Formats: sequence, structure tokens, C-alpha cells
Amino acid sequence: MSVSFGELLRSHRRSAGLTQAGLAELANLSEQAISLLERGTRRRPRTETIQALADALGLDDHAVSLFTRAAQAGRKTLERASGASIQAPSSGVIRQLPPALSDFTGRGREVDLLVRTLTVVDERPGTVQMAAVTGMGGVGKTSLAVYAAHLAADNFPDGQIYLDLRGYGPGAPLRPGEALIQLLRSLGVDDRTVPEGTNEAAAVYRSHLAGRRLLILLDNANRAGQVIPLLPGAPGSAVIVTSRRALTTLPGFRQVSLSPLSDADSVELLSKIAGDARVAAEGAAARSIAELTGRLPLAVRLIGARLAARPTWPIEHMVGQLQDEHRRLDEFGTGESGVRANIAGSVEFLAGSDEDLDIRAAAALELLGLPNGSDLTTITAAQLLDSSEAAAERVLERLVDLNLLESVAPGRYRLHDLIRAYARERASQHLSEGAREDALARVLKLYTGVAWRCQELTHPDSRRLAMAGKPSRSLPALPEASIALTWLDNERSNLLGAFHQARRSPGLRGYVPELALALFGYFIVNLRWSEMRAIDQVGREVAAELGYHRLAAWLEHDLAIPDVERGDLGPSQAHFLRSLELFQAISDLAGQARCCTSLSHVTELMGRLDEAVEWGERALALSLRIGDQSVEGISYMALGTLHVRRGEHEMAEQRFDLSIALAEKAGNLRSLSRRYQYVGQAYLRGGLNALAEQALLKSLEVLVELDDQNAAAETLQHLATNHLAVGDHTAATERAQAGLQVARTNGNKLREGRLLIVLGKIRAAKDDLPAARSLWQQAADVLRPLSPNDEAAALQLLTDHEDGRRYKPSASAEN
Repeated sequence: MSVSFGELLRSHRRSAGLTQAGLAELANLSEQAISLLERGTRRRPRTETIQALADALGLDDHAVSLFTRAAQAGRKTLERASGASIQAPSSGVIRQLPPALSDFTGRGREVDLLVRTLTVVDERPGTVQMAAVTGMGGVGKTSLAVYAAHLAADNFPDGQIYLDLRGYGPGAPLRPGEALIQLLRSLGVDDRTVPEGTNEAAAVYRSHLAGRRLLILLDNANRAGQVIPLLPGAPGSAVIVTSRRALTTLPGFRQVSLSPLSDADSVELLSKIAGDARVAAEGAAARSIAELTGRLPLAVRLIGARLAARPTWPIEHMVGQLQDEHRRLDEFGTGESGVRANIAGSVEFLAGSDEDLDIRAAAALELLGLPNGSDLTTITAAQLLDSSEAAAERVLERLVDLNLLESVAPGRYRLHDLIRAYARERASQHLSEGAREDALARVLKLYTGVAWRCQELTHPDSRRLAMAGKPSRSLPALPEASIALTWLDNERSNLLGAFHQARRSPGLRGYVPELALALFGYFIVNLRWSEMRAIDQVGREVAAELGYHRLAAWLEHDLAIPDVERGDLGPSQAHFLRSLELFQAISDLAGQARCCTSLSHVTELMGRLDEAVEWGERALALSLRIGDQSVEGISYMALGTLHVRRGEHEMAEQRFDLSIALAEKAGNLRSLSRRYQYVGQAYLRGGLNALAEQALLKSLEVLVELDDQNAAAETLQHLATNHLAVGDHTAATERAQAGLQVARTNGNKLREGRLLIVLGKIRAAKDDLPAARSLWQQAADVLRPLSPNDEAAALQLLTDHEDGRRYKPSASAEN
């Protein structure tokens, strides 16, 4: 019978006369790791771990060889039990676990139980390994889960995912649909392709997990229903869930209920933070600290950090402070009260310091806890504190020193939810409602100013820019559109949190409509149609409620855009007509002109050409009346397109030339490229293929200069369609494949699906129907969650070619 690695390790350790702690010290490993290896709970040690143990034990070459083979045998056993080969991790493996605490203390039984549950698959073959860690706030659920997850990580070669479900704040808990979007994004899925329905999104998520070995840590859940849609469906992956609430209704979960630490473990944790010698010298006082903190890890950690920051303080002095009833809230040591009292002690320590920075840091906590965002950047903290970024950073770092704030990345910080709750309680006690609203208003002005700057860079001729209010006093440097878009991407979660927080606050609701309108450029460039609809709808409602008539009219107009993009022409027309009424009510001719161009476009798409011409002529007349060359150029473009469709080619060319000339005069390259593209599309639909190619190539030339990859992919699609229409299959394939590569590189799923349709048409025209049908099916799968109309077009092509008929493109065909 072969000897296991754990048995061999124990034998060598005892022969060397070492305790587990002694071996751990020599090998530079944790005592917990040695214990897990010897018991066989952790059965796949790293190569460097094996070597470190061999060196520490002084093994000769033969013993090292036997030692290594025993470890490899454990690896093979695990592979056979799991039914999956364990590969070495690659650079692309997901590694989202927060760092394990170096001073993690106790919890030996719970750690063993968790690691065994996650890694020993032969007890319950064919099932997903799942565990729930529950207990009161501050008891160390997340610390335990993260620690165990790191110990088990080697068994999950595809990586580890971490997600905070925000079950108990800040802000609203993550809904299952929102959580699924974040999980799928971690798996490399574009969130714009995720179905809106929770069940459908869960199916996509489980499909992406199938055949992979991932460890998923779902932190801070508030109920079983929040978790169930997020569970894998096939064996291989494992899940840990943490919650303050018992999750006994979760089927198939190993339940781990945490109690406060033991007295001994509490003292040991205090010792690790405040200093071994110091705690040993005042053992009775240290035990009193353990008692007064309720033995909650978070509370012990905070008190230990405070002592560490004042090495000359006797521990007994801290005991005296905690025993003073005026320094503690009621029921110290139970629930949130114990944590709150310890946070208060740390904050009061700062406030009572002789250092100005400490005093400012104590006062700052009240303001830093106000926003609902997931984290804080230095610049948002500066807005809250009404200070410079440099001053804000010094305060933030001081709070990090006291473990009142977590530094998650350079310039980005996070408040623990319990500390945030305490900070908000303090703010309500010490700050007036006006002061709290002023702080949040400064953050809203920052986000609104950045959004306007982004729109200025992406749509410099937009009439919406006239609605911009006075910008924040300290906007970040955003010289290019790509930089502004990235900034908003990074702050998107916090921005949306601030938006909805303002929506619910009477004193802040006035900021909602402008922020919604300012985000126009960000939404358009990123094709975030669902998000745009939701934000603009809230903005329009609030604008109407507050009597912001011009903002309401613009937001009503923009609500139509997501509908147009999805092919919902009836609802989009209704929005445009309502917007026109609102602009007429306030005699805003520029807004009316913009509505008329939009109505011309949508009625053309509806096939009502005469009505479209009427709207176009009306828009042109209004734009000429007020001297709005932007709308004038759009009107010429719309009318030129309509003239092509009516066979009035000379009139169309005149209109197009006028539109192009206005864009060139304004120096707006983005507008110029779009106008050339629209001209090319119009000529393509009219069967004027030579003219179409000429215009589309000019569009592509400008887009290359702009480095606008999404628009370039669209132009390449139209060029491919134009080549197909004249029978040049080689050129059509080259253009379509180039466009497909650009779309996939930029995560543009909508364009990817449309290009797959075009490639399918090219293959069908070459009598390769099997390849064509495969491409159309791929297109339908990609387009299903994005555009029902485009999906229907792909499926219709499949239906039309069931009998083997050859695809025959016309000279005027467009996808």
C-alpha cells in the first residue's frame, strides 16, 4: 500500500524532531498549511512548497524523489476524482481573490471543513462543491472565506472569481441579474450581450462555467434568492457564499456558522497586531480587551491597530477607555454595537490626537461614508472633503493606517460596510442635512462635468452642450475622447450609484436630469442602449417634475435612440413626436429642427418616404432660419438619402455635397466620416455601387485618422455588402473579415452579428450553402440578446435557403 504525501510529511517531521510550527517556520509556510498537508486536506502542494519542505527537513536526493512522487500521486488521485485534468495556470487565469490576511488567527476547524468541502470531490462525485459561511457582522466571515479559498486555489486551475453582492449595503443589494452581468464580465463575456432576463442570463453563465474548474466567492449575500441564480450547474467549479443571515434554505450547501473567536485566539490576534512582547507583558489587560471587544475579529483588529499606532500606551489604558460607559455604545460586544464602539474608539483616537492630519482624518470619515458607490477615488474624496486631491490622499492614507479604510489600488479606496454604516450614523449626528447634500452635490457636479467633457470630445457640435451647467472646480485632465471614455468606464458603478442616490434625495434631484443628458456621448459611443434608456427615463421624469422643460424635451428625444437601434420604430416615433411638442411649447426652434431630422430618419425606415421628405424639408427650413449649420447638414443628408430612394439622383448629389461641405467647414472629422458613410449607404441602397464605394472609402479614410474602430467596422460591413452586390466575392470577403476582426477586438457584438450575416450571404452567393447556414446560425446566436430584428433577419435567411436555393444579391441589396 502506497504512503500518502501527508503521511510521509508527518513521518519526516517527527523524525526531524520538529513540531508543525517549527517546520512551518523553517519552510517559511504557515502552520495551518502544514496541518492541512499532513491531514490530506490539501493534496496538491506547489512544486516550490515541496522543495521548501524538503530543504527544511534536510532530505537527501533519494528521499526528495520519494517525497515528490508521493505529491504527484496525490495530484493524479485528485484528477481522477474530479474527472478533469489539472493544468498549470496561464497568464490569463482569473485571479480576483482579495489577499488573505497575514495575521489570520484561529478557525482551524472551520478552515479544514471549508477546504475539504471545496476540494474533496470523491465524497459527493458529480456535484458542485458549495459552502456557506454565516454569522454576525464583524465576526470574520469574509476573512475566513478568503483564507480558505487561497488554500484551495491550486485545485481550481481556471482561477478564482470574487463578487461582493452588497447584501447589507452600501446602496441597494446587487440583483441577481446585475450580479450575473458582473460574473460574466469576469469570464470575458461582453456585458452588452448578456440577456436581460435573469433565467436566460443564468443559463449563459452556467454554459460558460461548464467544463471549467473555477472557485467562486460570493461575498455579503442577503438571502438565498440572491445566490441561487449565481450557482454553477455542472461539477468542476466550487462556491463559497458569505452572509450575515443564515442561508439554510440553500440546497446542497455545507453550512459553516461562525461564532466570535475564543479568548485565546482573540489575544493571539491582538498579539500579532500590537506586538507579542507587549501583549505577553500585560496578559490580563489583553484578555480584558478580548472580552470588551466581544471577541469580534474586526473589533480586535481595530483596537490592535490603535495600540500599534501608540507603542507607548499601556494596554491597561485602552482597557480603561473601553470600560468607560461614555466611550461605548449600549450592548458593547453584541452585534453591530461592538463593532461600532470599536470604530468609535479609533475615530476618537484620531480626533484627540495632537496631529492636524489625524484630526482631519477623523472628521473626514463622516463625509467619506456618504456616497453609495462601491469605492472611492482620490478625486471623488477630494470633492466630498472640499479639498485638493493631495490633501484628500493624505487623509485617506491616514485612515488606511488605522484600518478604517482599505486601499484596493493606487488612488482607489473602499470602506468596510460596517465602518460606512458607522460613518453615516456619525454624519447624521454631526453634520446638517445641508452639509451632507452639499458634499454629495460636489460629487454629482464632478461626474456631470466629466460626462459633458466626454460629450464635447465625442460630439463637439451637439446642441445638448448648451445645457451644460457650471463645471466642477477640479475636473481631471481629459484631453482625448478615449481618455474620457475610460475614466467614465472606471467610475461607472460609482457614477450610477450617485445618480440613483440623488434621484431618491429631494435636495439632490435637481442634478439628475443634467447628468442624464450629459452622458449622451458616453452611451452612444459605447452602444449602451439599455442603460441609456433607464437613465434617460429617470432624468426625463425628474425634469418634468421640476419644470426643467428644455432638459425634459431633450431627454424625451434621446429616449427614442435605443428604440431606433433595436428596430422598435413605433415607440421611437412616439418619443420624437412628444419631444417635438415639448420643444414647441417652449419655442425652442433648434430642438424642433433636431426632432424633425430624427422623424425624417425614422419615417424613412418605416417606408413612408413622402412623409420623411416633409419632415426633412421642415428641419432644413428651421435650421436655416436659426443658422444652425449642424442640423442644416443633417437635414441635407436626410433629404439626399430620400432623393436617392425616389430616383432623383442629381438632387441627391446636390444635397449630399452641401452636407459634406458643412462638415468640412466645421472641421468636425467625426461628423464628416458619418456623413460619408450615410452617403455610401444611400447609394448602395439605390444600386449606385460605384458612387457607394467612393463615399464609403472616404468615410473609412477619416475613421482611420480618428481611430474610431466601431465606426470603421460598420463602414467595412457596408463596403463588403457593396462588393457582394456587384459580384466581387473576393473583395467582399476581405472587407467583411477585416470588419469582423475589428468588431471582435472591440467587443462589438452587434456589429459582429451583422458581419456574420454578410459573410453568410457571400458564401451563399458562391454556392457554399452549408458554410452560409453555419454563419447565419452563428449570427442569430450572437444577435439574440441584442437585436431581435437582426436575429430575425438571420433566421429568415436560414429559412429561405432550406430548399437549397442559391442566394442572389441585387445591386441595391443592403443587409
